[in-house]
Amino acid sequence: MDGYDKQSGTTVMVVDDVSASRYAMGAVLRRAGHDVVPVASAGEALSELDVRLRAGALPDVALVDVGLPDMNGFELCRRVKSRPSTAALPVVHFSAMALEPVDRCRGLDAGADAYLTVPAEPSEIQAVVRAAVRGARRGAAAETVAHRLTVLSEAIVAVQTARCLGELADAAAAGAARLVGAPAVVFVIGPDGETHCGTSRSRLALPDASAQEAAARLITRIGEGWGGRTGVHSTVVPAPLWPAGFFQPGVNEDARLVLASAQEGRAQVCIATPACAASPRGAGNCATSHNEPADDRRPSEALPLAALPAERLAQATALAAEPLLMYQAERDIALTLQHSFLPQPHRLPHLPGVDLVVRYVPASRQAEIGGDFYAALRTEEGVLTVVGDVVGHSLEAATVMVEMRHALRAHCVEESDPRALAERLDRMLQHYHPDVTATVCLALVDPGTGRVRIANAGHIPPLIVGEEGKAEYVPVDGPLLGLALDRPTPSELVMAPQDRLLMVTDGLIETRGIDLATSMEQLRTAAADAPAGLDPLCDTLLGCFGRDREDDIAMLALRLG
Repeated sequence: MDGYDKQSGTTVMVVDDVSASRYAMGAVLRRAGHDVVPVASAGEALSELDVRLRAGALPDVALVDVGLPDMNGFELCRRVKSRPSTAALPVVHFSAMALEPVDRCRGLDAGADAYLTVPAEPSEIQAVVRAAVRGARRGAAAETVAHRLTVLSEAIVAVQTARCLGELADAAAAGAARLVGAPAVVFVIGPDGETHCGTSRSRLALPDASAQEAAARLITRIGEGWGGRTGVHSTVVPAPLWPAGFFQPGVNEDARLVLASAQEGRAQVCIATPACAASPRGAGNCATSHNEPADDRRPSEALPLAALPAERLAQATALAAEPLLMYQAERDIALTLQHSFLPQPHRLPHLPGVDLVVRYVPASRQAEIGGDFYAALRTEEGVLTVVGDVVGHSLEAATVMVEMRHALRAHCVEESDPRALAERLDRMLQHYHPDVTATVCLALVDPGTGRVRIANAGHIPPLIVGEEGKAEYVPVDGPLLGLALDRPTPSELVMAPQDRLLMVTDGLIETRGIDLATSMEQLRTAAADAPAGLDPLCDTLLGCFGRDREDDIAMLALRLG
C-alpha cells in the first residue's frame, strides 16, 4: 500500500475544479482507507458543508485547490474559518502551480493548516492529511477538556455557595447533568439518615417519596459495603435494583452512582446518572458494563482533574455538606431552646383580667435562629408582657435569650416596674455577656384600670390597635440593653376595653434595602385594617409579612379580658 498505513473512519473533502486531479487525489485517499467527498467548486463546498453540518457529519479535513474558478482557495478557507460551526475544520491548500512564498503566506494567514504542492508522493499526501486531522482532534480534545473543567468549576462554585442542603443537592445535580449531558439526581444523606434529594429536572418529575427512600437505603448499603471509608467510589447499579423514574418518567435504567464522603464522614453524597450517558470519565459511551465491580479507588487526589469531573464534583459536594450539616445541627439546638423556653399558646399561664395571644415563627431554613422571645408574667401590680431580641443569630443568641427570660422571671417577683427591670437586664448583660446587646420592650398592664406603663430599650414600640381602623405606635424609646446608658422614664397610657396591645420583634417587618420607618408604617396600616380579635390580628400580620423571613418573629397581642 505504498508504504503508508491505512486509516479508516476519516472523511476528506477534496475541492478541485479539474475532474482528473480530483479523481487522482480521491484515489490516493481511498486506497489509504479514507472516505472521500469530491466537490468541484467553492460554492459547492460551502453547500456540502451546510448539508453535513445539519446532519452532524462534517468531514475531518478539507483539501482545497488554490485556483478555484468561482472563489480562490484562500477566500474559501477564510469563510470556513470565520464560521463558528466549521472553524475547527482543518484546511490543507494544494496547487499544481509554483506559487511564491507570499501566496503560501496568504493561505496560512487565511487559517489554512498546511500547504501541499502537487503532484506529490502518496505517502506525503497521506502524512499531511494525518497531521491535519491529528492536530484538529487534539485541539478539539483540548477544548472539550477546557469546557468540562469550566463546567466543573462553575458547578463547584454553585455547590459552595448553597445555603442549605436542599440547595446543595439541586446545585450538584444541575452541575452533574451539564457534565454528563444527561439527567442527574443527587442524594445528600446526613449521619442521622436524613436525606435531601436534588434533581436537574423539575422536582415534580421526581418519583414519589417511597422511591426516593428506597434509593437512599440502597446508597447507604453500598456505602456500608465499602466500610464507611472516606473518599470517592463509583459503581453501576442494574435497572432491576435501581428505582424507576429518576432519569425518565416511569423508565427503568441502569444507574452509575458516584459516592463521596468527606474526612469527617458526617455526610454521604451520591451523584446518580444514567449508566450509558456521556461517561464521567470522558469516554462518551457506556463507561461500565452491567457486571462491572464497584471501584475501590482511593480519595480522588490521586485522580487526574480532567478525567473524573463527576468524582470531583461529588467530593466537592461532600466537603460543602459538612459545614451545612454542622450549621443545621446548631440551628436545631437553637430552635429546640426557643421552643423549650417560650411557652406555647396552649401552655400560656392564666393571667386574670387579660386575654393573650402569642406567635413564634423561626427564620427560614436558609437563615440562622436568633434570640427573639416573648414573656407574659404575673406580678403584684398586674401583668408584665415582654418582647425582646438578642442581637445576632447563633446558638449563643438563643442561650442569652434563655438567660434573659429567667432573669425576668426572677426579678419580677419583687420588682415589676418596666424601667427598673430594663436596668437590671442591662446590668446582667454587662456583667455576664459584655459583648452582647439586646432590644426589649416591657409593658406592665393593670387589668383593673387599663393603665399601662411601657419601657423600651431599642425595640419597635408597641402598637395600640383600636376599633374603626385605628392603630398608633406608643411614643416610647430608649437605648439598647448592654450599653450601660441611662433609661428614660416609661410612657403611660390607659387602654380602652376594645383596644389591643401589639408587641412584635423586627423580624416580622425588617427587609434588607427597605427603610425600617417605611416597614413600620406598613405594619401600622395592616394592623389597622385587620379583623377584630387577637388571633385574627396576629394571623393577618403573619400572612402579610411573615413568609420566608431572614429573622425570627416573636409576637404578643393583649387586650383586657
